[in-house]
Amino acid sequence: MALDKKGIAKRIAQELRDGWYVNLGIGIPTLIANYIPQGIEVEFQSENGILGMGPFPYDGEEDADLINAGKQTITALPGAVYFDSALSFAMIRGQHVQLTVLGAMEVSENGDIANWKIPGRMVKGMGGAMDLVASAENIIVAMMHTNKKGESKLLPNCTLPLTGVSCIKKVVTNLAVLDVLPEGGFKLIERAPGVSVDEIIAATSGKLLIEGEIPEMVIEE
Repeated sequence: MALDKKGIAKRIAQELRDGWYVNLGIGIPTLIANYIPQGIEVEFQSENGILGMGPFPYDGEEDADLINAGKQTITALPGAVYFDSALSFAMIRGQHVQLTVLGAMEVSENGDIANWKIPGRMVKGMGGAMDLVASAENIIVAMMHTNKKGESKLLPNCTLPLTGVSCIKKVVTNLAVLDVLPEGGFKLIERAPGVSVDEIIAATSGKLLIEGEIPEMVIEE
């Protein structure tokens, strides 16, 4: 079975390390705050001006004035701080964030990312993504492996306008975990439970490197 969006978020949460400052993009990445592994503390930063972002609120406990960069209502953990955009982007551009997780429409085998323009839809722009991909040294993409037409989103080259060039290090999809190699290409690291290597090959248009037996992801419920 391929992962759902929550499953993708749970798998990426396993990449978090104690004491890290982490920026979560809109879409699937925002779910990661709900699945922090036990025994570690992580500070989530949102570029609209909060450090110490918590999980989503329960129904009926929402505060309309407390939102993330995607305008979703969130919670704030004890000790959270609020600040203006200038300070927020100083943190990002100063490389004080250890991990950035972004959604994407396309990722190329060279680590290029296209994540701000959706064909046929009005979008307000790339938001903070342009700064994040230009400044962050560790970027993971969370996305579906194929689009609604069944076409691969892991490509030799992106077809949509780029947000950043050669900046993505890892991709976690509903089918697989893949590293983006410095020399180009996707290296298959793990496969989703019940998903075969052949299914991943068929769903990947970019260069795919497979070495040995590929283990299944371990996703805790």
